[in-house]
Amino acid sequence: MIFKIPAMDIAEVIVSSCSSHDDENVYSYKQRSSICQELLLEDQLRRKLKFFFMNPCEKFWARGRKPWKLGIQLLKIAMVTIQLVVFGLSNQMVVAFKEENTVAFKHLFLKGYTDRLDDTYAVYTQMDVYDQISFAINQYLQLRNISVGNHAYEKKGAEETPMAICQYFYKQGTICPGNDTFDIDPEIETECVYVEPMLPLLNRTLQKNYLNFTLDFHRLVTLELTFKLKAINLQTVRHHELPDCYDFTLTIVFDNKAHSGRIKISLDNDIAINECKDWHVSGSIQKNTHYMMIFDAFVILTCLTSLILCTRSVIRGIRLQREFVIFFQHHYKKEVSFNDMMEFVNGWYIMIIVSDVLTIIGSTLKMEIQAKSLTSYDVCSILLGTSTMLVWLGVIRYLGFFQKYNLLILTLRAALPNVIRFCCCAAMIYLGYCFCGWIVLGPYHVKFRSLNMVSECLFSLINGDDMFATFAKMQQKSYLVWLFSRIYLYSFISLFIYMVLSLFIALITDTYETVKHYQQEGFPETELHSFISQCKDLPNSGRYRLEDEGPISIFCCCKRS
Repeated sequence: MIFKIPAMDIAEVIVSSCSSHDDENVYSYKQRSSICQELLLEDQLRRKLKFFFMNPCEKFWARGRKPWKLGIQLLKIAMVTIQLVVFGLSNQMVVAFKEENTVAFKHLFLKGYTDRLDDTYAVYTQMDVYDQISFAINQYLQLRNISVGNHAYEKKGAEETPMAICQYFYKQGTICPGNDTFDIDPEIETECVYVEPMLPLLNRTLQKNYLNFTLDFHRLVTLELTFKLKAINLQTVRHHELPDCYDFTLTIVFDNKAHSGRIKISLDNDIAINECKDWHVSGSIQKNTHYMMIFDAFVILTCLTSLILCTRSVIRGIRLQREFVIFFQHHYKKEVSFNDMMEFVNGWYIMIIVSDVLTIIGSTLKMEIQAKSLTSYDVCSILLGTSTMLVWLGVIRYLGFFQKYNLLILTLRAALPNVIRFCCCAAMIYLGYCFCGWIVLGPYHVKFRSLNMVSECLFSLINGDDMFATFAKMQQKSYLVWLFSRIYLYSFISLFIYMVLSLFIALITDTYETVKHYQQEGFPETELHSFISQCKDLPNSGRYRLEDEGPISIFCCCKRS
């Protein structure tokens, strides 16, 4: 049988079939467009990552971007080094002036003082104590006639500040060593008398009725002579710098805390640098000061530019890190490892940022010092010295772009985690020896009197310094302690020199050999570097230029589809 289908039904079937084919074509087109867009995003990200990890020369070939940061760093190295040298020479004059004045004061106010007697300068009789006090007072009163320096008394208004003679003693005390008895109140009392600079001292002994001053040596703890002097450092004029005004607070201390029959004498000099109130210098010193301040301002401007550029690079790296993490989680359903994430944080840029901040602060302080508004030489020297060190260390980054120079950087970076763990373990042993040496050998050896001295002594022994002197200076008053000291020193030297240091060197050497092998055979690829390596575009291919990136990528995607 032959069935006849109406024409209208045939038309409907044909229309329905065409519409289904059209829907499939639309869906297929959308699917291809979606795949093309994903490939486009992946290609753009891969090319962006490869450009981010290029060195300055490759970035110049890729986009014609000039290496501004490199040029600024080289300029900054020269400027910061010149600034540091100029400030260092000025600071040397300040330190030399302080030290020479301290030595001069010791010779002026300490009777019979000779150089290098600071640790052994002492008196042993009551008459010697009174003679020392009388000598210091006489020298103080005759300062204008005997001093070869430009020293003067401090003035408060129209009056000159006096010398204060203060004794610190136990409130009550009865000591009878012959009967092995004592009765003492440990509370400290203070008694002071004052000597005016214009007061004449008729004789060279302290009379009770003259100064109303006497010493009870059984209760005396310390005796202090305190006075203030002023001076001007004129040697800076020859170096085209404005002079500073100095305040010296001198304290002569008679230390009788031990009551051992030996009173140690020392002179402490507390120095303050102030701006001179009224000054006038003929010549071109003021112009030279202005030139140096202009140079310092230019250094600040250069460092500020470097700070902005490096901060911008760090922010771009963090943004690119987030983009890569999101892409990796969305397309590969994986979490990016911590090491791959840290690849985007450039530690060199952070170090340069720190050095720039320190240089800006240090240069500002230096300008204030030159203007005589501040006198913080020590703070300024620490800031400028640290910043210069970091600037020179930052040069290693650019040497690292060359394979032969990069070996040191790669070895340090690879060995650092293991070195930190190794040092933590070795520090436990080292601290154990420090505490043991301090408590046992401290009373019998001058190098073990404090924890700081013990640490310095043991560190010197690790480096093979002063070994024989450390053994020889051990007192033999207690045979048991002397025997213990031998076991202590021999075990420490054997343990740290023959074992700990050898293991430390072996750790660095093993890392060095591993890095050297990787340079020859190739480094193991992480997921980040494996992802970037799929981009085969060369820096000079022209595909990294921003204006050409869009059309080229679309063309590539269309080809792949």
